[in-house]
Amino acid sequence: MLIDTHCHLDFPEFDQDRDEVLARAKKEGIAYIVNIGSSLEGSIKSVELASKYDEVYAVVGCHPHEADNPGVDTLKSIEDLARKEKVVAIGEIGLDYFKNYSKAENQKPLFTSLLELSLKLDLPVVIHSRQAQADTLKILKDIKPKKAVVHCFSGDQDFLQKVLELGFSVSFTCNITYPKASGLRDLIKNLPLERLMLETDAPFLSPEGLRGRRNEPGSVKLLAQEVAKIKGMDFTQISAITTKNAKEFFNLP
Repeated sequence: MLIDTHCHLDFPEFDQDRDEVLARAKKEGIAYIVNIGSSLEGSIKSVELASKYDEVYAVVGCHPHEADNPGVDTLKSIEDLARKEKVVAIGEIGLDYFKNYSKAENQKPLFTSLLELSLKLDLPVVIHSRQAQADTLKILKDIKPKKAVVHCFSGDQDFLQKVLELGFSVSFTCNITYPKASGLRDLIKNLPLERLMLETDAPFLSPEGLRGRRNEPGSVKLLAQEVAKIKGMDFTQISAITTKNAKEFFNLP
């Protein structure tokens, strides 16, 4: 049994064959899929998917790329969605200074407001942080959520250590299978297993051998196999531990 803790089944890349994608994931042993909202529209769709499919749970929030034009009622709408059945976290939220699709001065207050919402509703948070490590840590220290996971971890050892010191978790994607990802594999070697979760970030970041194609939740199995190889452990051990971590983090049944 495995869990994809971060994917975007609401994206149009899945509109033509979503049922088939879920069937393939089930065949690979993926018991739960956590669908992440990255905008108000995406969050609405995420809740709809969770309502339609038993194995799908929803996370609602606004990606930092949305920070310049979040809309007057976005925060209120996100709060309303977060109260819906099968919504298990706030996210993805955070800071992104890599692509600069929105201004840093707009990203910070959006991030702060959504962290405050997570505390109000007693929900964990899914963090996006790209080339914004210092500001991400400062805000997380100022407004410390109950539980947080830094998704698609791409930071260095120092950032990882500071995230762990805050008591948070990290998740890795199929990009750890890439030949040039030795740095990420080194981080995983010494990472405490109780802080590790697995994700695909589908439709992005397909595993090596499938790059250029759409990623799917079923790839979590390949990811777990790679982590087992890195850790020198049995696949069933990695599956059991990461599934336990995800179920506890998202309060899944």
